[in-house]
Amino acid sequence: MTSAMTPDLTFRHARPEDADRCYVIEAGAYEGDEAATLAKITKRIREYPHGFLITEHDGQIIGFINCGCAYEVRMSDEEFKELVGHDAAAPNVVIMSVVIDPAFQGRGCATTMMHTFVEQMRAEGKRSIHLMCKERHVVLYSRLGFQYQRPSESDHGGMAWHEMVMAL
Repeated sequence: MTSAMTPDLTFRHARPEDADRCYVIEAGAYEGDEAATLAKITKRIREYPHGFLITEHDGQIIGFINCGCAYEVRMSDEEFKELVGHDAAAPNVVIMSVVIDPAFQGRGCATTMMHTFVEQMRAEGKRSIHLMCKERHVVLYSRLGFQYQRPSESDHGGMAWHEMVMAL
């Protein structure tokens, strides 16, 4: 699933040695306190590598999606970002980060990565995928099949967020 603009991408689950590179991408993509710390990224990889999809181009990590799973989704739950309450067997996926290295943005990489992630979650029998995004990304996620839910109660990083969901 590559176009003329999309470079050849490969996908795999995260390994502990990926944490530093993922942190660099995360810190460069999110503003201020929005970015997950290296400690949080390391914990997410360690505790749920299957929910941490790495995207590579020519063997270099250029992006990732990470998530946890829950029976009851409360998007404003800050503790969940540290996987408190996560259960891999739960049917609802909660995305915490969708990130592409700025050098690869605008080439369709995020769309390809998201389609791959959605198919992986669908194959695992998950029922829904939830995420929060800034207002400027609502249209993008809508095009990818997410439905707008509401403005979020979360003020993570001092920002306004919007909740979206995709039924699988």
